[in-house]
Amino acid sequence: MAAPYSEKQWSAIESASAEEARAVQEARLVEQLAYVGTRSEFYREKFAGIDLSRVRSVEDLARLPFTEKQELRESLAAAAPLGAHVAADPGEIVQIQASSGTTGSPSYVGLTRGDITTWCELGARALYANGFRPGDRLLHAFGMSKGFVGGLPVVQILQYMGIVDIPIGAEAGAERLLRVQADQRPNALIGTPYFLAYLAEQAPAIVGQEARDLGVRAISVGGEPGGGLPAVREKLESLWGATSREMLGGTDIACTYWGECEAGNGMHFLSPDLMVAELINPDTGEQIAPVEGAQGELVYTALQRQASPLVRFRTRDHVVVTGTSCPCGRTGYTVRCIGRTDDMLIVRGINVFPSAIKQLVAELAPATTGEMRIRADFEGHSTQKPLPLVVEHAGLDDARQTELRAAIEQRVRSALNVKTSVTLVPDGTLKRPDHVKVNLVERVPAQTA
Repeated sequence: MAAPYSEKQWSAIESASAEEARAVQEARLVEQLAYVGTRSEFYREKFAGIDLSRVRSVEDLARLPFTEKQELRESLAAAAPLGAHVAADPGEIVQIQASSGTTGSPSYVGLTRGDITTWCELGARALYANGFRPGDRLLHAFGMSKGFVGGLPVVQILQYMGIVDIPIGAEAGAERLLRVQADQRPNALIGTPYFLAYLAEQAPAIVGQEARDLGVRAISVGGEPGGGLPAVREKLESLWGATSREMLGGTDIACTYWGECEAGNGMHFLSPDLMVAELINPDTGEQIAPVEGAQGELVYTALQRQASPLVRFRTRDHVVVTGTSCPCGRTGYTVRCIGRTDDMLIVRGINVFPSAIKQLVAELAPATTGEMRIRADFEGHSTQKPLPLVVEHAGLDDARQTELRAAIEQRVRSALNVKTSVTLVPDGTLKRPDHVKVNLVERVPAQTA
């Protein structure tokens, strides 16, 4: 078990000056590139003809090619069980995690004991920023099965922090989770934002109490975009009577490594000593300075990683930089994840993220329940027609439904410059989230003339 650096920060590096953080990061980057250059067959081939000794800074990383997800899939298929990019001896690997595998076979990630400690340190910084503290007791509402990093790795992070985890898991369902919450009254809660909102809504029927009366003090949400949207946060905090803060991670790099502090203005970059985070233009691949208001895709290089190290890995997570200073004292810039570049839709030439529409719909509560889906009746990610939206209304009569439909279409057009065609359905029509992430885009057969 480790201990926090201070009352506000888990590690001293979180408040290091830019110069101090950069010095540590660059020294470890040189070490990591030397390691993968000698230990990883995948990177020896990928970097053939490149003098890695000349890459000594984040800016120098632009000399190196990106690592794409498809390359990792091909590596895993060609060199089972952990791919040609594995860089540790088999006897050093003590744990293997798997991605969700929503686009085919899962990605498998090996961990040495040192890697597990690194993952725990990264996660502790994020969850401490979210408001979790040693001695807390936590209800675990992420999925616990299928090797998902929200399962066992979160347990390991919490134990590293001195927090008691009650690992029920989302697969157990709302009734089991809520009864454990009512019986054990843990003061912390973790899971995906929409599932935790659903849990709270079911509490009166299942345990006869409002969720806000069940003893939760702090909530950490992640696993899908949206937890940082003001309407989603306000709903969670109102339902549970607790603070709700967002974190971000991913199987290929670590469990979680961005964390939002009490200021609630986005997730801090917390670990320059353990990873490099580049912001790039997803179309050109050029690096973008992380200044307030900048948008781009996150690209990561793991530092001090042994078993499955990645260099310049493209995540497709699209973020906006929300700030570069914070009253909490952390010096890492803050971001809000607004979607994935491979989930983005193009409507008559306008880029739109589903989570942006979700926010606009949720802000019209209580007329809407906040539940919506984009019924994509077109191939690929582009359409010239109005975007079909299905939105739940909260028991409105016909006249008010007409008003709400017009309000949603006008609101989206005004905010995003995108035309929509809205269909309203009654509360409860759309499938609620369980342990599977919410997919805001549903593919339906294209309409024929």
